Formats: sequence, structure tokens, C-alpha cells
Amino acid sequence: MILLGSTGSIGVNALLIAEQFALNIDTLVAGRNLSLLNEQIKKYSPKCVVVLNHEDISAVNHPHVLWGEEGILHAIESSESNLVINALVGFAGLRPTLKAIECGKRIALANKESLVAAGAFMDISKIQPIDSEHFGLWYLNNSARPIERMLITASGGAFRDWPIEKIQEATLKDALNHPNWSMGQKITIDSASMMNKMFELLEARWLFGEGEYDAVIETKSIIHALIDYRDGSTTAHLARADMQLPIAYALMGQMDQKILPSVNLLEVGSLEFREIAAERYPIWEIRQELLRNPKRGVVVNAANEAAIELFIAGKISFVDIAKQVIHAFEHFTQEPNNIDDVFAMDWDVRNHIKSRV
Repeated sequence: MILLGSTGSIGVNALLIAEQFALNIDTLVAGRNLSLLNEQIKKYSPKCVVVLNHEDISAVNHPHVLWGEEGILHAIESSESNLVINALVGFAGLRPTLKAIECGKRIALANKESLVAAGAFMDISKIQPIDSEHFGLWYLNNSARPIERMLITASGGAFRDWPIEKIQEATLKDALNHPNWSMGQKITIDSASMMNKMFELLEARWLFGEGEYDAVIETKSIIHALIDYRDGSTTAHLARADMQLPIAYALMGQMDQKILPSVNLLEVGSLEFREIAAERYPIWEIRQELLRNPKRGVVVNAANEAAIELFIAGKISFVDIAKQVIHAFEHFTQEPNNIDDVFAMDWDVRNHIKSRV
């Protein structure tokens, strides 16, 4: 396999599954965690390694090291491996997804921004989702029964239990204090604002087609997806919050052996569900319009990434992230007509958001 984002949580879990099933690692792509990357190189003996920055090449213990976006694209194109796991963060993951599709490779996709920004312009049949929510929907969506609605769940993020009036004082450290688990910086901030769940709804729209999609907060993160059928029944996908299960299915196609311990309902005891309220999560105000106009995901993604950069730099507050995204969504109303438009609009939106500060 070609593993993009090998030192992140998805990448680490993908390597554990690869080891369990004796899969070969062709290429490792990593960012700045060079110590972990060197450990992975020693253990998995990849043919090729790609790092983010040219100056880091000398610190990598491998004879064939490429760097940057061009290095990633070259590695995908030249590799004989037919499987790409894309666990890169942000819009930077889009070109590798497009290159993998162009090369006829199968993609296990955790880079949600690829679909959010450009789902209209890629071959969805090449993509197997490995987010737990989309895996849950895929796992349940094998029935001939007519579907009324697909639902995914949210943890609620760092501020789900905060008094609403206190959120405007939230610091970066506060936003990164996730109640259920430890994740990367951007996705944790997106979880706190509920942008992550907005993106996942848009992903589901591209993966499963037109229909009704919604989300609810489930505070223990045991239920990942639900499907309401037209007959009035509902099915739910329950599993421990561990990415190894969706990764295993993406890598192997099917799974006949145990990957995770089953959920013990007596240990769970009870589940709590909450509404995702726009009062606490202002970004939720544009959810329905975005799902009706999914090509405009590129605007929301670009504005969100630009606003998060400003928040991390201390130039705007946490609550300003949603304000900036909503402003951009109302300001940029056109839709991209092709993939070139996607990249042009991404550039325009980012510059617009940065110019407002």
C-alpha cells in the first residue's frame, strides 16, 4: 500500500492492520514527526518515503526520499501498489486523491476535504471511506429496504458542556481539550465547532447520493451511524471508537475475523443523545443550504482552513471561525464547474478571509 499520513492516528492504525494481515508497505508519506517515521521505516521497510520539507530529507533513514506535494504525486504514479490510504489533513490531500484516481488505484479515504471540496469531480466508485461514521453507513446500507434518512453521530467536541456564553472566551488550549479522545489539532478544532460533522454530512452526500442526511450528538461515541427506513424502523452501527475496523475493511474488502472486542452494553450502561443546536454551534445554520448546494463545499472548506490558521495564530477568537465561514458562504455564491475552478476558488476564498483581519 501507499500510506499518506503514516505518523498520524489513521496511519499508525493502518500499519497495525497491515502487520496483522502481512500486507507490504510500498510508500510512507509523513509530515514532521521524523522520529516516528524512522521507526516505521525500520519496521516496515518501504520502497519509498516522502516528507513534507526538503530540509528534512537528510534526517530520514532511507535511501529513496522525496519531498512535498510533487514527491507524493510522483510516488503514487510510479508505485506498483494498487491501494492508496489517504490520511492527509486538509485541502492538501485533494491532489493526491485525484492522482490516485487518475492512476486507476483504489483509495481508502480519511481525507474528508477531498470530497468536501471536489466530490462532484471525482470517480466515487474508487473510494472506500474509513471515517467511522461513513463506514457505519456503508456497513448498514446493504439492504433493499427503502431508506428515509441517514444519520451520523457527533461527540459534541470540547465545548459541548460549556455554558454558551463562556465559549466566546475559549482559548486554543480549550478547543483542543476533546472530551472523548486525542486527535490532531485541526480535526479537534473542527470537532469543537461542529465543522467536522458538517464535512462528514457532505461526504455522505457524495458517497451515497441524494437523500436526507442529519447528525445528532451521542456523548459516548459508541453509535457511529443510523439509518431510518421508510417503514419506520431504524438500524444503528455500534462499535468501539477504534479506526482499525473501517481500515481493515478498506484494506481487505471483507472481514471474517475479530478486529475489535464487541461492545458490552452492560458496561455502556446508558446512552445520551443531544440535538446539535445552532446556538452552541453557529456553523450549523448553513447545513441545509450546503447540502442542497454541495459543490459549494470548496468555499466552506477554504474559509474554515484559513480561519483556523488565524485562530491558531491568535488573530481571531474561536467563535470567529464560524463567523468567517458563514460570511464566505454568503459572499461566494458561485459553484465550480470543473476541478480547475475548485483550486481557483480555494485560493480566492483563503485570500479573502485573510484580508479581513
